[in-house]
Amino acid sequence: MSRAEQPSRRSVLAVAVAAAAMAGGAAPVAAATTAATGAKDAGAAPARPVDYRAWTTYADWRAGTARGTRAVAGARPGLEIAQPAGTTDYTDPHTGTTATWEYATWTSPVHRLSVPATEAVASWNARTPAGTWIQVELRGTYSDGTDTPWYVMGRWAAGDQDVKRTSVDDQSDGRSTIWTDTFSLDAPASGLRLTSYRLRLTLHRRPGTRLTPTVWRIGAMGSDVPDRFTVPASAPGVAKELTVPRYSQSIHSGQYPEYDNGGEAWCSPTSSQMIIEYWGGRLTPEQLSWVDPSYADPQVCNAARYTYDYQYEGCGNWPFNAAYAATFKDLQAVVTRLGSLTDLETLIAAGIPAITSQSFLSTELTGAGYGTNGHLMTVIGFTADGDVIANDPASPNDAAVRRVYRRREFENIWLRTKRYNASGKVASGSGGICYLFFPVHLTGHQRKALAAVGVS
Repeated sequence: MSRAEQPSRRSVLAVAVAAAAMAGGAAPVAAATTAATGAKDAGAAPARPVDYRAWTTYADWRAGTARGTRAVAGARPGLEIAQPAGTTDYTDPHTGTTATWEYATWTSPVHRLSVPATEAVASWNARTPAGTWIQVELRGTYSDGTDTPWYVMGRWAAGDQDVKRTSVDDQSDGRSTIWTDTFSLDAPASGLRLTSYRLRLTLHRRPGTRLTPTVWRIGAMGSDVPDRFTVPASAPGVAKELTVPRYSQSIHSGQYPEYDNGGEAWCSPTSSQMIIEYWGGRLTPEQLSWVDPSYADPQVCNAARYTYDYQYEGCGNWPFNAAYAATFKDLQAVVTRLGSLTDLETLIAAGIPAITSQSFLSTELTGAGYGTNGHLMTVIGFTADGDVIANDPASPNDAAVRRVYRRREFENIWLRTKRYNASGKVASGSGGICYLFFPVHLTGHQRKALAAVGVS
């Protein structure tokens, strides 16, 4: 997500935008796109330059610099508190409560990006029992050899009883800025790039206890996303459709407005819940007991509550959705970028659906019936003609969630980095951002498919 996209980062369906587009937004889009892209776009490379690196193995955890943490071996290696490095006072900005916490830290080795980046997004998988939480930070080195500050990429807990999970605003050194969940260079045109980074984990627990968070995966995606209004067309591949549960965000309209004004804004957690259940993730009646029993699909309400970012005031924080998915047994999740629908076809062929982020006018996606400044939906397959089969949560009910969208239209609205909004002004696109949720224990086919799209 670039700075230009920040005003629409909340990923809320913009019904008003759809109306404005039909009233007069379509003509300037077509004319301006042709003028702005020209031959340059026609010859652009189909793949996006992306570098995703994660630390997941026992050797990975041993390779980092530990202050009070220890690597834990086993079927799912992780990182835990061994002996706290000290105590710290933390004042929760969303409750005003100050509490003392024991903490321990782990800092990754330096990762040199294969693609000097303009943006970076961290994501993590962890277990945080009541009385614990974690902080994730990133520090990078610029192409001129200087370093960024330690940027907070998230303060996270699976629950909300101890601290309120939150992004941190107002982080900048004048050359880069953290926009909710995304490190972004302020002036990519200057040629400055992020060439390497380290990640730092701080694990917290209540003093005097033996509690500990356990972190199983920490990683970051760096990318140098080209500015373009259109992307090269890809050729259709293998047709396949996955059987994924269908949930509508619309039936939750007005429910629990304390979580981003209710279901009309819940495209991200609704999409996440579909994929979680595809992989067998289930919530118990006890876990859902807080939800009004008259509400259908209470698990969607739960996903909204436990992905909610109290600073961003929304449920669309990308890493928070991935972290929520990874709280389910034997499930892991990452945030990355893909380069084409061919990448998605590779994943679908291996049985792995994906959650994609896109912005568009109602005239740009036939059959959607709406326009949006930012919306998440789930790609579950491809037709014989190569069109995209998506579970779109912006549907009036669960039965209507399955949609088929034209390949070329979907490809462009998802992969482009620049677009024209309903007012005819230039805005940003997601550039192929997606969430990938997949099992801890992968088949050979799944492992190869993930490796083919840069995830390991």
